[in-house]
Amino acid sequence: MTPQQAVERLLRQLAIERGLSKHTVAAYRRDLGGYLAVLEARGVTDATAITGEDVAAFRGSLADRGLAASSVARHLSAVKALHRWLVDERVAADDVAKDQRPPKLPQRLPKAISVSQMQRLLDVAGAGAALGDGEAVSDGAAVDPARLRDLALLELLYATGARISEIIALDVDEVAALGEHGLLRVTGKGAKQRLVPVGSYARAAVDAWLVRGRAAFAAKGRGTPALLLGARGGRLSRQAAWEIIQRVAEEAGVRDVSPHTFRHSFATHLLEGGADVRVVQELLGHASVATTQIYTHVTADTLRDMYTTAHPRAR
Repeated sequence: MTPQQAVERLLRQLAIERGLSKHTVAAYRRDLGGYLAVLEARGVTDATAITGEDVAAFRGSLADRGLAASSVARHLSAVKALHRWLVDERVAADDVAKDQRPPKLPQRLPKAISVSQMQRLLDVAGAGAALGDGEAVSDGAAVDPARLRDLALLELLYATGARISEIIALDVDEVAALGEHGLLRVTGKGAKQRLVPVGSYARAAVDAWLVRGRAAFAAKGRGTPALLLGARGGRLSRQAAWEIIQRVAEEAGVRDVSPHTFRHSFATHLLEGGADVRVVQELLGHASVATTQIYTHVTADTLRDMYTTAHPRAR
């Protein structure tokens, strides 16, 4: 079996048996492509002939490229996954990458914005949508369909803490029952599903979009079950959603906002409001509570800053 054939079989298993998303599989393909190039340059044509020296040479090539520690760690993770697969499938007797340790990564705290900044973003997104506090748009109000869509997008991101890919993947039928129980079924990584509550503001924004805005976009396309639509009537793309968020953030005067900012802010604001970390874990769809606990560091930093600023003998 050639190294290229081994990579293709691994990628097929990741997609079919483990259910990884096409974006994750594509990332594995890119990272392993560099590894294959190094193996080819070293004359390795058989997957069973790869040695620890070959793996070390690939790691050295990453260092020569000046990649960040996080990028090096990601590339090595893909290579280690390949060699574990070779052993599991009994193609190779030994895992020649097992001794490779990824570089230690600095802990990066997620960036969240304040509640007031989030309110400003949503106010700007709703300008022209003619929505009142938690109320559906009135029958006689003049509305901008694009603004209705943009507000529905941002309200859903903040109300659910879902990833941008999870929100744009929603279909109309999946939000039809929101009025009955206020719970939305979200499909996350590995096709795992979870239920998240959706508050009245987001429900009102979604209802207004469905009743007063979606038809104007749907008329431009060929018919799609997607909840959120783009300019041509098809499902809203990740790039288009990112551009909407950037435009709203610029209009609101809030810096460094990305789709994930809504997810980070969702978690941080819940914990600051007293939510249990395990509840937040379930809402975010984290497999381990350790992933969620990074947000507790954010809230601890906020408390420390507030104490230092407000207490007369804090310094």
